[in-house]
Amino acid sequence: MSDPGPIAMYAASGDDANLLYATRFGAPDPFVFVQAGGVKTIAVSDLEFGRARETATVDEVLRVVEIEEELKKSGVDKPGPADLLAHLLKRRGSRSVTVPANFWTQIADELRARGVEVRAKAGAFFERRAIKTPDEVRHLEASLRITEGALETAARVLRDSKIAGDRLLFEGEPLTSEILRGRINAFIASNNAAAGPTIVAGGDQGCDPHESGHGPLRPHETIVVDIFPRSLATMYWGDMTRTFVRGRASADVKRLYKAVERGQQLGFDRVKAGADGKAVHQEICGFFEREGFRTEPRGGKMVGFFHGTGHGLGLDIHEPPSIGKRGTILEEGAVVTVEPGLYYSGVGGVRLEDVVLVERGGCRLLSRSPRILEID
Repeated sequence: MSDPGPIAMYAASGDDANLLYATRFGAPDPFVFVQAGGVKTIAVSDLEFGRARETATVDEVLRVVEIEEELKKSGVDKPGPADLLAHLLKRRGSRSVTVPANFWTQIADELRARGVEVRAKAGAFFERRAIKTPDEVRHLEASLRITEGALETAARVLRDSKIAGDRLLFEGEPLTSEILRGRINAFIASNNAAAGPTIVAGGDQGCDPHESGHGPLRPHETIVVDIFPRSLATMYWGDMTRTFVRGRASADVKRLYKAVERGQQLGFDRVKAGADGKAVHQEICGFFEREGFRTEPRGGKMVGFFHGTGHGLGLDIHEPPSIGKRGTILEEGAVVTVEPGLYYSGVGGVRLEDVVLVERGGCRLLSRSPRILEID
């Protein structure tokens, strides 16, 4: 982030990656943050005061109650977040501040009423978040190891399932998206991570990339398994997708899968420092078109490849940079997914997703799970 001068935030850092990035302090309730004059200050409740002093990477940790008492003595009847922020800014001699685009409108208005100039910054609040430090890369790799274990759990359940006509039976009961998702999420929880809305979408359900999946899973049909856990120790995300068939894949599914594999490899070959994410995406789209996989509306739904090729991964599951229609120039040190897919009702959905570190001459694969279509 080019120097914006004083900055401020008010949020629950457990839900706000910018505040978590600035303070490395995760909290479920909102607290105030001000950075001015080269000093980072947070003000927290007594509930969080001790933990914040031990873990927050800031220069000052203040008690809200003490600031409120000081404000009341100066005539503020019921001090709120805007009063706390204005007070902290005044201590640093600041009468203007830059805030994130998602900053509370009411608090911004109240700050202006107190004589503080407030400017909202569009786009990424901390541009440097896109460039991962070696420690951040290690955190992401640790989350990917959890993701890979969860994918192996899914593959093992499918491998242990019996094919009984048009059903899959697991431990004597019909295997459903819900049962398989439960096994995946239990593995994630046992590894001190929180599961995102895990996708287990069979057959045509997998043709909607954000369909979580429901009901019985069938043999010889595609099953899209998209897993994205967040480490509770570091708050960094993992994100990987595999497409499985328990049994035998049809010739059409194999053709689809092979094209997606080749499209993903094309992405690996093109992602490097200085590459234009939009150009990488367009090249994969063009490859699919040349292979005969058109992207178009059919029967009121889209078919083909109609989502982005990839996104940044870090403290948010989706963050800059982008590899898609609004792609950005990739910088060395960014961590991104590469996840092309093809979706056709009556055949199924196929998506493969892996995570890479952008390097000067190419990219380094951070995820390790094998790409296996058929589970016999």
